[in-house]
Amino acid sequence: MAWRRLTVSEITTAQGGEYVLLRLDKRAGGGELAACEIVDLRAELQAGNRSILSRRLQELMEDRLARKQQIMLFLNRRGMAGFVSCRACGSVLRCPHCDVSLSQHQNGRLICHYCGYEIPMVNGCPSCGSSYIGGFKAGTQKIQELTAKHFPKARILRMDYDTTRSKDSYEQILSAFAAQEADILVGTQMIVKGHDFPNVTLVGILAADMSLNVSDYRAAERTFQLTAQAAGRAGRGSREGVALIQTYQPDHFCIQAAKAQDYGIFYQEEILYRRLMHYPPVWNMLHILAASKDRQEAAECMDAVAGWIQAELKKAASGSVWAHFQMIGPADAPVARIKDVCRRVLYIKHPDYGILIRVKDFLERRLQNAPEWKKVIIQFDFNPWNG
Repeated sequence: MAWRRLTVSEITTAQGGEYVLLRLDKRAGGGELAACEIVDLRAELQAGNRSILSRRLQELMEDRLARKQQIMLFLNRRGMAGFVSCRACGSVLRCPHCDVSLSQHQNGRLICHYCGYEIPMVNGCPSCGSSYIGGFKAGTQKIQELTAKHFPKARILRMDYDTTRSKDSYEQILSAFAAQEADILVGTQMIVKGHDFPNVTLVGILAADMSLNVSDYRAAERTFQLTAQAAGRAGRGSREGVALIQTYQPDHFCIQAAKAQDYGIFYQEEILYRRLMHYPPVWNMLHILAASKDRQEAAECMDAVAGWIQAELKKAASGSVWAHFQMIGPADAPVARIKDVCRRVLYIKHPDYGILIRVKDFLERRLQNAPEWKKVIIQFDFNPWNG
């Protein structure tokens, strides 16, 4: 059986008595967890260092290379495309209605993929006025090139989507690193998923808050999981390990909990946020997706669905099935077009899962009697993991 970190929803269910919650409090083999340090990338910029490799990380890398020990550099690319942040103060442009980050589109607009709220792209940070505001551009190849420039004698491997396309390339890269044929492994989240390299004593988490800023209410949970998993790759042998967490938001509870490698601390904070914003698992969510090759057709269909719901809400008496809903959208899906198929989404939140099922049944009946939308693909999903 493979061990993994539980989700916020699973922890909540376990606390309710439906599951037995088993805790793994010690590392396999009895070793100590890696010591975790946080580097504030805002301070790096203020000190004149514009490199993705902080001064502290470069210092530790020099030490480990001199000792013939191995290093992993993890670039958290999940959600890196789209959001806009300030490198001077660390603030992120967020939707005022949904508390998720706004996504930057090619037309120069910043859009919320939950409710459709949008504003023009800004030239300066609304919080501090700095001009160092924009999207995060670095990728793993650029990190590899930068690392090679700083440490020309180091042997460097890269593991990402591009380097693992061919047959057996994934296993070949991991086998070469395990055989200590390379000093540094640069990669995305595929390098932090349960690998055990005893000679790795340093893990650099280059941009821990990338996934913290993705347009998803689970962003903090996913960020904690990835950061804690990455930290867990260091010091798995007889030598002590260090995990360096680089971030623009060092005081965020998710980053602090990852530093402590304590899921309980994270959960206590995160469940308060879910309760305040009426997100799962405190409330339930029905996700409705309309897909069509005709963008206007998908939009009009989803507008019609939203109209049916609003009409029922207006007629609803207190205590009825339709009372106390929260509806978000319609808006473009986070990935608005796939293979020329346009996608629109609508979210409905309610504490009672059974009532959302009744709403889904009602909408399916209405759609069956609406021949103008026969060509539109409609999908329903409850408490979706990927919105």
